[in-house]
This record gives sequence, structure tokens and C-alpha cells, in this order.
Amino acid sequence: MDLGEVDWLARLNNWKRDTAGAQPAWLAAMQDWRTAQLARIGYDDSQYRRAELQWTQKNFVQTQAMVEDRYLYDPATRRYTVQRFLDDLKQRYGGIDSVLLWPLYPNLGIDDRNQWDMLRDLPGGIAATRQMVQDFQRLGVRVFFPTLPWDGGSRDPGLAPAEATARLMAEIGADGINGDTMNGLPHSYAEAAARSAHPLVLEPELSFKEDAMLAYNLHSWAYWDASLVPLVSKWKWLEPRHMVHVSDRWATDRSNTFQAAFFNGVGIQSWENVWGWWNQMTARDAAALRRIATIYRGVPDLLVSPQWTPHVPTLHYGVYASRFPASERSLWTLVNRNEFRIDEAILKLEHRPGQRYLDLWHGRELQPRIEAGQAVIDLVLEPRGYGAVLQYQGDTLPSGLAPLLATMGALARTPLQAHSNQWQFLPQRLVPIAATARAASAPPGMVHIPAGSFDFRVTGIEIEGENRAGMDVQYPWEDAPRRGHVHRMQLSAFYIDRYPVSNEEFRRFLDDSGYRPADGHNFLRHWQDGAPRAAETGSPVTWVALDDARAYCRAAGKRLPHEWEWQYAAQGTDGRLYPWGNHWDAARVPAPSTARRLPPLPPVGQHPAGASPFGVEDMVATVWQWTDEFEDEHTRSAILRGGSFYQPAGSHWYFPQAHKLTEHGKYLLMAPSKDRAGTLGFRCVQDAR
Repeated sequence: MDLGEVDWLARLNNWKRDTAGAQPAWLAAMQDWRTAQLARIGYDDSQYRRAELQWTQKNFVQTQAMVEDRYLYDPATRRYTVQRFLDDLKQRYGGIDSVLLWPLYPNLGIDDRNQWDMLRDLPGGIAATRQMVQDFQRLGVRVFFPTLPWDGGSRDPGLAPAEATARLMAEIGADGINGDTMNGLPHSYAEAAARSAHPLVLEPELSFKEDAMLAYNLHSWAYWDASLVPLVSKWKWLEPRHMVHVSDRWATDRSNTFQAAFFNGVGIQSWENVWGWWNQMTARDAAALRRIATIYRGVPDLLVSPQWTPHVPTLHYGVYASRFPASERSLWTLVNRNEFRIDEAILKLEHRPGQRYLDLWHGRELQPRIEAGQAVIDLVLEPRGYGAVLQYQGDTLPSGLAPLLATMGALARTPLQAHSNQWQFLPQRLVPIAATARAASAPPGMVHIPAGSFDFRVTGIEIEGENRAGMDVQYPWEDAPRRGHVHRMQLSAFYIDRYPVSNEEFRRFLDDSGYRPADGHNFLRHWQDGAPRAAETGSPVTWVALDDARAYCRAAGKRLPHEWEWQYAAQGTDGRLYPWGNHWDAARVPAPSTARRLPPLPPVGQHPAGASPFGVEDMVATVWQWTDEFEDEHTRSAILRGGSFYQPAGSHWYFPQAHKLTEHGKYLLMAPSKDRAGTLGFRCVQDAR
């Protein structure tokens, strides 16, 4: 969020011609505005003075982490691996100060579970989640969870959202709340946190809709335009102790984000796992973040200076600086917005006898030229590079600076430009599905799908991400993951269940096999006393994880379908959009529900007019159906087909439907307890001779 005043912004951009001449008048106007604005809102800084919240002023690097990230949770051992997660970040870019753990979107809305239910469904439940939070905190990392104001179509929690969130955060011991899509968290969240007797830091995603929110939202995010002249953070200008985290989740070159943050002396959102799309920062960006964070952590008291002065004059076009003064020390942060190196006469500073100067970015002492009571500072600023100057009084190096200089000196031996700025997508792997014994004729309840040529055309319906490399999934014939897929296939004959597996069929499987999952949370949660309700025996079985479905198919000598087999069975060879043709016909599928509670599922076989060209029924708008699994180093996902009849209302952010046969849903996988859903079932296939 910049100051938003058109005249001030125009003056900033006029500095492209006259930096020194414009700065005094601009700064005076900024200071007058701040004084008047703080008085207008009756600003009270008491929250920033609370001893238990002082850590917020040193929370420089925050990452958003999907709970599904395989570095955070190991599905094989069913354990959280916090140390591994943090070690990776420390090794690559110096580590983090806080983490925003994300258990909700994009899976939220596949059924009627609300945002609080989804968090409670994390593997191991509240006890394991609380322990995971404590593991982060023990290692010096604060923990945030999101709250979603748009989640009004799922199960009613029976409490006001602020109250439900604050109580749950207190239960798991979290440190803060991130308000997704929120222009400031309302005061009701602060009041709810006070009632819970558990301090919570409020952090909205978007800029405050009312300036008074600054008093109790101690953090915020920022999405800033990449202008030549760095913008000034409105909220840090009003309250220097306020911590902003600058974010650009889609950027594959983060230099604009990092320079904007460093100029303002504010924090950085190091988000890399973006809804399952892995956007790892380049080696150059990682090296820059490590150095920025090292300086921040070395002189944190200066960055909250109430006399912070942005846009102090420099001696070069395209070089911008801020000053953070204290009684005996001052810090200047500099950014070179030019595409070339500058290394001479960067700053001219007021000088007094006994003052000394450190080049913090390179970890060395400076020997400036002293001219008429001013020190002329020479620095090396790489192309699109950074600088940091510390001025102090006396012969003794201030406490804590010796190790900072040593660390920065070692890092500076390798210029940022020597690190690669090449971004690379993360390849994916299709998890193999073993072939079955080949059947000579159709097993009971199955339909024969003949061999044939098939144009497999499908598009992922992720809400965000455009068509970036690495989005959606990567089939074995593709050289990169991408959203849209086209491939001519020659399919062998197979058999597929005419209907999704029913509750009664799954009950018989349990009785015959004795199968019980290792992670039983939410397993068949719609059943009563270990059996389906009488009215639902013929309805599709749901609340089964991918492993549960595979176990059923395996016991029957079958397997789950590959996605292209499912689509071929539903579509035939003419590329139709729906099993019956190219135009939607609501009479051929179950009536949709938008209720806040998931109603009982309709029985299978009630809509024969919706059958595919091969006679396969209930392919769309009944229940989602498991097919293929994909994985990369950080994320596992499953391709779901067919969509469901249940569509929670009120937000386009809920897990989107894929009723068209040319669309699929990508469902992030973590653990059976969370993956199971009330609208997610399956059908099996068997290979044919």
C-alpha cells in the first residue's frame, strides 16, 4: 500500500529529473500529513507497546506454507517434519521468522466442511497440530493460520467467525491470524482474542479500508507496483513499528519485491508453494533474501526508528535510499534500480568528528572522503543491487556488529550477479497404476469399453495461476506441467463399473476383507454404527481416501481408472462436453444442492438418460471420482473427475466444479483424515483381454 495521494506520487516520479530539489518539500508534506492523520484517527499505540507482542517488530521473513507440502508433513510416516521444513529454508535463503500455515483453499468447498473443520481434520487432530505449532515455536518461528471471510456457504459453525477463529487459535497455540482477502481484520477479532486470553497478531492480506485499523492490526501484507521510484509504505510511515510483508506470489524474479521491501525497511513474504504450484525463488533471489534478512536481524532496533526518512537524496539517478536514525547510530538502506553497476560517490552525509562508517552489505569499514563537514561515501552497488551503510560514533564497534560484518563479508565474496537468475518449474511424476488380471468378459456390474483411438483433451480448472509452466499436472508424454493438455491416444479395451461404488458394496468389502485404514479419522463418517443408513445403501460411498478406494479395487481384482480411461468411458470418441452430448441438461443429473449442510447423496442409477455412449452412468454431477495421482518434490495431488451435485454458495473461491468432460479438478493431498470428503467417491476398472 503506497500513500495513494496522486500529487505525492507525481512528485516522486518527477525525481527522475531532480531528486535533491524535490525531497525537502515532499518530506515536509509527508510529515504534516502524518501528524494530521494520526490526530484524525485518534491513534493509540498501546498494542505496539505490549511486551508479549514485541516479537512482531522482528518478524522480517514470513513464508506461506501449504500444509500439504511434503517437506512439512511426511505421509509415509504420518508425521510432521518441521525441522526438515525449516532446515531447507535456512539452507536456501537464511530461514524464516514466521510461517503462515494454509490448510484451506483450494480444497475448501469440495463438501460442507467449513474452514475450522478443515483445520481440525489435519492429521492427528488438534493434539498433533498443537504439537506441530510448538515445534515451530521451539525453533524460533511464530505461527499464523488464515481466516476466510468469504467462507459463508459451508457448515455454519454456530459462532461468529471472529469468535470461532480466536477460540481455535487459542486451542492450538497459534501466534496470529492472516485475514485472507481482508482489508484489515475488524476489531471483533481483537476482542475475541482478548476474551480467549490468548494474544493474537492480526495480519490482513490487503490494505486497511480504515486507517484506524493500524492500531490493532500489527502486521499487514503489501502488493506493490514495480515503479522505478520505490513507493513508500503508508502504514510504516504512520507507525514505524508496524510490520509489512511485501508479497508477489507469482513473480519468478523477486528483485522488485525485495528492493521495495529493503528500501522501506519492511518484511518479505517468501511464499513458494502457491496452491501446489512450486515457485521456488532463484539462486540470486535466495542470496539477496539471505543478505537482507541478515542485516535486518543484525540491527532490528534501527528499522523501527520513529525518525525514519525515506527518499534521502543520493548522488545518482536511479539509486534510492532511506535513513533509519538513532541517538548514536544511523542506518541507510539503498537500492540500485539501474541495470548497471555503480561504485563511486553514492551518498553525501553530514559528518561530525569521531563518526565512523560501515558498509554492512559487504561487511567492511568505509573510509569516506570528508569535504566541508560532509562524508562522501563510495559503495559498490551491483546492477539491480543493494547497499547498507551504518554510521556510528566512537572508536568501539557497537555490540553485535562484529559477527554481522563477518557474516556479510563472507557472503559478499560472491556477488549477487554471480548467482543464477534462471527460474525452473518443478517436474511432476504420474504415480503408476498396476495392471489387473485381464477379464475375458464383463464382470458383474461392469461395462465393456472397446479399444480405440481417443483424443484426450482436458484443462485444469484451478481458479488461479493462468497457464504457467508447472501449473496443474504433467502427463508422461509432456515435458512440463501445464494447465491445458492434448494428446492422441490408442487405448486398449477395459471394463469400468457402470455406477460409482455404493455404500452397500463398500460394506460388503469391509466385511469380507476386514480392511481398516491406519488413519481412520473421517473414514465413512456418514455411516451410523459402522454401517450405511438404510436410505443410503444404494448411494455412492464417500468419505473414502485414495488409499481406501485403491484397497477396495485391489480386493476385487480391479484398479482405479487412469484419468484418460475415465474420460474415454464418459465421452466416447466424438469429444462431446457431457456424456449425453454437447449441451447441459439438468434433467439428466441429480438436482444440485447449495445448502450449508451436505444432504444425503442420491442413489446411483436414477438417471439412465445421462449415460455415456458406452452406457456408463452417473459420470458427472453426482460425486467426484478418484483417478490418477501426481507428485513432485513438494506436493502430491489427485485428479478428480465428474464434479458433484453439491455446490456451496456465496463464493467463487470454493473448489470449482468440473462437470464438462474436458475439465478436471486438481485436489491437493496430505493425509486421509483431511483428503476424505463427503462428495468424493470412485469406480473401478479391470483390464480386458
